[in-house]
Amino acid sequence: MAKKRFFAWSPLRALMAYNGAKIVSRDAVDYLIGILQDRAVAITKRAYVIAKHSKRKKITKGDIDLAIKGF
Repeated sequence: MAKKRFFAWSPLRALMAYNGAKIVSRDAVDYLIGILQDRAVAITKRAYVIAKHSKRKKITKGDIDLAIKGF
C-alpha cells in the first residue's frame, strides 16, 4: 500500500523551479516529498513530547524550535 502524502506535488515543484531547478523528474519530487514528510513527522513527535512534558496539549512554535534543535 502506498504511503499517504501530506505535501502537494505542485507547490513543491514550483518551489524547486523558483530556486533554479527548471527540469525535475516526478520521481525526484516524490522522493523529496517523502523526505520532508518523514522529517516533519519526526519533528512533530518530538514537539509533542516537549509539550506533554510541559503539561500542555497545544504544540507551540517554541516546542517545534526545541524539537528541531534537539532537546
